[in-house]
Amino acid sequence: MKFGKEFTSQQVPEWQEAYMNYGSLKSLLKEINLFKQRNLPAPHRPHGLKRNATLYRAFSGLSHMVQHHSPRNHHSPSPDVENQVILVNGLADDSAETTFLNVHDEGGEYELVYFRRLDDEFNKVLKFYKEKAKEVVDEAGALNKQMEALVAFRVKVEHPEGWKNSVEETRQLASDVAASRAELYATAPSAVRASKRATLMDAIDEESSRNGGGLSVESIRGDSKDDKETKTITTNSQLQVQADDQDDQQNGVRSKRPAPLEILQYVTFNTPQGTPRSTIKGILNIPNQTDLKFSKDNLKKAEAQLKKAFVEFYNKLRLLKSYSFLNILAFSKIMKKYDKIASRNASKSYMKMVDDSYLGSSNKVTKLMERVEVIFIKHFANSNRSKGMNVLRPKARREKHRVTFSMGFLVGCTFALIIALILIIRARKILDKEGKVLYMETMFPLYSLFGFLVLHLVLYAGNIYFWRRYRVNYSFIFGFKQGTELGYREILLVSFCISVLALACVLANLDMEMDPVTKEYKAITELLPLVLVGLLLAIMLCPFNIIYRSSRFFLLVSLFHCIFSPLYKVTLPDFLLADQISSQIQALRSFEFYICYYGWGDYKHRQNSCGDSDVFNTFSYIIAALPFWWRCLQCLRRLYDEGDIMQAYNGLKYFSIIVAVSTRTAYTLSNANSWKIIAWITSIGATIVSTYWDIVFDWGLFQRNSKNWMLRDKLLVPHKSVYYAAVVLNVVLRLAWMQTVLNITIFSLHTQMMIALVAILEIVRRGMWNFFRLENEHINNVGKFRAFKSVPLPFNYDEDEDKDE
Repeated sequence: MKFGKEFTSQQVPEWQEAYMNYGSLKSLLKEINLFKQRNLPAPHRPHGLKRNATLYRAFSGLSHMVQHHSPRNHHSPSPDVENQVILVNGLADDSAETTFLNVHDEGGEYELVYFRRLDDEFNKVLKFYKEKAKEVVDEAGALNKQMEALVAFRVKVEHPEGWKNSVEETRQLASDVAASRAELYATAPSAVRASKRATLMDAIDEESSRNGGGLSVESIRGDSKDDKETKTITTNSQLQVQADDQDDQQNGVRSKRPAPLEILQYVTFNTPQGTPRSTIKGILNIPNQTDLKFSKDNLKKAEAQLKKAFVEFYNKLRLLKSYSFLNILAFSKIMKKYDKIASRNASKSYMKMVDDSYLGSSNKVTKLMERVEVIFIKHFANSNRSKGMNVLRPKARREKHRVTFSMGFLVGCTFALIIALILIIRARKILDKEGKVLYMETMFPLYSLFGFLVLHLVLYAGNIYFWRRYRVNYSFIFGFKQGTELGYREILLVSFCISVLALACVLANLDMEMDPVTKEYKAITELLPLVLVGLLLAIMLCPFNIIYRSSRFFLLVSLFHCIFSPLYKVTLPDFLLADQISSQIQALRSFEFYICYYGWGDYKHRQNSCGDSDVFNTFSYIIAALPFWWRCLQCLRRLYDEGDIMQAYNGLKYFSIIVAVSTRTAYTLSNANSWKIIAWITSIGATIVSTYWDIVFDWGLFQRNSKNWMLRDKLLVPHKSVYYAAVVLNVVLRLAWMQTVLNITIFSLHTQMMIALVAILEIVRRGMWNFFRLENEHINNVGKFRAFKSVPLPFNYDEDEDKDE
């Protein structure tokens, strides 16, 4: 693989604009190469010229070179200044400004443009790296305070009776410090101990004071060019700490070093926002209880929150370190290409500037990574290095051959069962039998539920495939735990497994005739759909770590948040799931039919009165409006939390759909022409508003002054025709949605077939909508360089203490 493709594949998707534009610089080098090929003729070599051998040839001797050769000739001439190509000047803000000295050469203007662009790219990368490095240093300071509070909280929980006096406390803490440091040093590998001897001495311990160790900002100020000085300072500080410990044992506690438990005077709990309790208290103006309660449950919650914060912080450091390495490598590659094309020798001087800059010489990120590893292993992995590093660096999910094989096998089984089903229907002439109508009205709604579910999963798998292909960071957008997100193969495996089970049940249930004696159908075959639904629900709720438990629980939590929409803070997975449910109205109605058919119907005779029941019909329309009601409540909650007026307009959009469904219900119950006209008007209005919102706000298209006509500036799919076709298709499929409101029948199809067809078209529209919706979300994240999720911290640290000091 060429470096350009490898460089692009290794980039953080949300930081694409901040990386060095390797392709642009490479195109400038191509222009320089084309100019040289056009204007610099190849040296003329006359044909037939042969070198005549001579009898007298110069011989310099074997001992000449040995006598005059030395490892470093101090009298060798210095490099010719006239042969210097560029002059790299460092500015006050550590940025670079390169002067091209051979601008008057033929084609020199091309090289001048190249170096100007090169400086712009370097300064862009340097500025971004400085900003991110400052952010992680500030975040390290915040995490340091959190760890100090956690350490003190843990001591208080484990020793609720307290210490007898401060001298005894200090001696006990000092001995524990020495023991924990020795334990860490003994468990670390020899190579790691050699490189981190100074770092381990600064690790946070449960017994260290507020000013001792941790992720202190002062401890990571050193750069790589000052390593010797830093090691000397660290050694002196260790000696000073030992001397201070001796003074403490002889003269008592120093007044300048407060006991760890005193930190708790300035700490309160951060109450979680967006939970039902905090929401209800906010409505009733009841203040949240933030006082510290020293219990093991609170300690576990604080440790879990801080553990997540450290894992996310470490991931940020890893990506920032990779960012620095990749960009330095890209500058080295592009300069080597320049030397080769332009026949210059400029890469050495330019790369010396890059290596001496903040981008190449600062080791703050590396030091922070080492310190985070030590702290995490000590406090969250019980000093087990392999366990701690497995959490900090989770292994990426590997594609397994058995998943691919099983998926392919199930695909083949699905098509085989479909063909068998068609052949059986044709051979037995089932469509000509009297039980056809009864079968369509009873069994078809039961089995169509699995068809809707499988189709949605297949489209979701297709979305994942194209999101990966066009580098949409869907796992970050959804908030999946690293290493647990499912790929498109796993989704297809689940979907085709369901399809095989459903089709097998259909073949077993394909019975149009009653028993002539009992006038009943076979109870076993009639119960197959219910058994399959029960099996899927049991797997979904299974607490054991089987069949993608992490993904199942993630889905259940989001579903729970959707049902209780106004009580929870709305996240992107929550409202995206509510949108998916709004496209599965017929699946929800099929689930309602399961309850009615098997609960109140006579399934042995395939008889039920569900369609004639007012309660069933009422709930059928309530179910149709319920997902839109959830989305409306989510928009109101986001309006309350974020203060974004666009959420109010989005809520009105969903409210218009609810009005359309309600007017359709009124028309069905009264059958009056006035309600029919109102139903038409509200349905058309809701369709127009929803279509406009899909294209403009959800997809981000139809932007004014865009370089791509009627689209947006940034497009991930290289073919613009895909976007235009998606817009047209979305409009057409939105019109099909009106059938669910107006009950339009075409092609003389059976009512159940018509309902299933429209439901399929809506699911297809939602699958297409999902891709462009997440693409737009990804582009917004790229524009704001949002590559990490914010993790709530357990403690609120009162800053008044720092002011007093």
